[in-house]
Order: sequence, then C-alpha cells, then structure tokens
Amino acid sequence: MEDVGALQPTIFVSVPRLLNRVYDKITQGVDEAGGLKAKLFHMALAAKAQGLKSGNLTHALWDRIVFGPLKAKVGLGRVRMVVTGSAPIAAHVIEFLRCVFGVPVLEGYGQTESSTCISFTDPDDFSSGHVGPPLACNEVRLVDVSEMGYLTSDSVHGADVKSGNKGIPCLGRGEICFRGPNVFAGYYNMPEKTKSAIDEEGWCHTGDIGLWTLNGNLRIIDRKKNIFKLSQGEYVAAEKIENVMSRSSFVAMSFVYGDSLQSKLVAIVVPDQEYMEGWATKNGFSAKSFTELCNDPGIVKTVLDDMTKQGKLAKLKGFEFPKAIYLESDPFSPENGLLTPTFKLKRQGARDKYRTNIDTLYTALGGMKAKL
Repeated sequence: MEDVGALQPTIFVSVPRLLNRVYDKITQGVDEAGGLKAKLFHMALAAKAQGLKSGNLTHALWDRIVFGPLKAKVGLGRVRMVVTGSAPIAAHVIEFLRCVFGVPVLEGYGQTESSTCISFTDPDDFSSGHVGPPLACNEVRLVDVSEMGYLTSDSVHGADVKSGNKGIPCLGRGEICFRGPNVFAGYYNMPEKTKSAIDEEGWCHTGDIGLWTLNGNLRIIDRKKNIFKLSQGEYVAAEKIENVMSRSSFVAMSFVYGDSLQSKLVAIVVPDQEYMEGWATKNGFSAKSFTELCNDPGIVKTVLDDMTKQGKLAKLKGFEFPKAIYLESDPFSPENGLLTPTFKLKRQGARDKYRTNIDTLYTALGGMKAKL
C-alpha cells in the first residue's frame, strides 16, 4: 500500500488478497472512528449502493465530503478503474469498492495457460458475483462433473425443499472449458500433462467449476482440481475453502489439508500481522511478539472461531470447516518455496513443510496421523 500511495495509479490492477486488505483497513478505520464519522460513512455507503442499482457510480455530496478524502488517503485519489483477477473476490467487496472509489471495478477470469482473459465483466454492468461473459476470442462451455454433482442439465442449484429455498436459477453447471487462439500450445516437454489439459477437440479443461447465469455471465462456484476425498466419502475442494477463510480479517493466507484417512480438515494459517497485533493490543496481549501471539492458544481459538463464522456465512457444509489450525508467523512466499512465481500455493511443498504440524493437529483431534 505504500507503493500505491507513491505511484498514485489511474488504473489499478490488483488481486483479491490486496483488495481485501484495502476493504479491511477502511472498515476497521471506520469502526475505530465510531460516532458521527462512522454514521456519515454508513449513510454515504448506503446512498452509493442504492445508486449502483440505477447505474450511478458517483454522488455529488458523498463523494466530495466522505469518499474523495478517503480515496486520497489510501493512494487511489486519481484512480479511474480497478481490475482484479487471479482468484475469486467476494461480491460484497466489489460492491464496496465501487461505492468508495466511484469507478468501475472489473473482474477478469483466466489462467496462466491462457493469453490474458477467458471472460471479463462489462464496465457498464454493476452486478456482482460473476466474471462476465466470454471474450470474443474464445469459446467457453461447461462439462459435466458427475462425481461432484455438477451437470450441464442443471437449471437450478442449492434447492432445499424443507426450507423453501428454490436455489439460484442457472443455465447449467460443470467444469469450465475453453478453446480459441488464446489457448496455450502445451506444457514444455510434458506431452502427457498437455494431453490431460487439452482434449482432442482443442478444449482446454480449467479445473474450475462454473455456471451460466440467466443473462449469459459466467460464475465460478467451485474447484475440480486439488480436490480430495475424506474418510466418509465426501469430496472437498481446498481452494474453495481457502477463499472463504480469507474473508476473515485475521487471515492473510491459508493451506487447507485433508486426506482419505481423515474425516476432518485442518489448516495452516498465516495471520494478517497488522490486524492481529491491533486486535491483541485491544484485548490484553500487547506485550507479546507476533510469533508469541501465533502460539497463544487463546488467539488460535479466536482465529478459528472467526474462520468458522465466515464459513457459516458462506454456507459451507459441515465437513468443509477446518476443525483445527496452526498459526504460522512466516508468510508463504516464492522465496521459501511455498508459492509459485504467480503467487499460487504449492500444495506439495506446503504439505511437506508442515508434515509435523499436520500430524499434531490430527492427534489433538483424536485421529490417526495424516497420510502424507
């Protein structure tokens, strides 16, 4: 964020992890200010949110007295557009950023294996929760993933007769596949891996699960790759859960783990140091270092409880909640071998590094050692 303040960008291309921090810093600052300032902020936010529904990004009064100074304070006073990609971002965060910055906040979807995007949100579409329609350079289709219950014949999902919930209407669900000139030629000197990614008809299989909305937008709802089966036979998509857990203000990064010998999930969590130290100061833990905070059982429970809260808000299933966590004070990074150069988690590396911690977590839960 210091770089943002120095550069004063007009087009800000970022990732959800950083945009979530912007969201957290603003909301935490409002909560700390309290009183009249907080009341004015929430009045302004409500007015701007209402304006989005009729296609208005700006407000003559609130942008001048509330959001203009706020934008300048975070280094985005000159911004004309915000673009996000690389991972899913929560719909409420996108709406919040549109209100605060008064500019289009767009989301792109693609892969390292594609030339730029596969789909991109329309600058004039202020709805959220999707990644827009396909780009003109490629075709996109969905393919059945029957083992996870996603079918292209689905017209509604999440239906619950007992609660009267009719689910979200859609035009099919399944694995997202795309083809066109933006598809990569293949993995260098890896013919078998290339064959598993690109089928005989030229469709690249992304490993992401999506659905078509009724107006033709693509919505990412799950992940096929990096799934594993728990001992009770339930399939779990780790990345989906990690994205939900990242909504906790305490969580900067996480690695969710489970295997076929276990009925529960555990997680290695890197806390947001700035937020956790601020929380600790307010709650009587200020004398401790960050490493000591990560090892404090009371704080571990607080972080796990907040992660559980986020899971409930996201309506995760019972087996998708991590039941025990280890707090790691050293962030995952390319330098320590836990992230790729594009900041994707290296699961094999994380699993090997935290083998002992994972065993300890499962032992505390009363289970056998993990099959690592």
